[in-house]
Amino acid sequence: MSLGAAIRARRKELVMSQEALADFAELDRSHMGKIERGERNVTFMNIVRIARALQLLPSELLRSADL
Repeated sequence: MSLGAAIRARRKELVMSQEALADFAELDRSHMGKIERGERNVTFMNIVRIARALQLLPSELLRSADL
């Protein structure tokens, strides 16, 4: 599973909108959408922010993405 797919799957598990995730992670909603679709590379800092917003450790998010 790609990182974007792992982010989307966890977001849906939490019944969270893409906009809410972007707000919690302090990212633009359109940027979050591009990350989920695999159209943008993700910096380590953004991985940390996204993982925290998804109530995960960064290592858990990366593991779920098979990275």
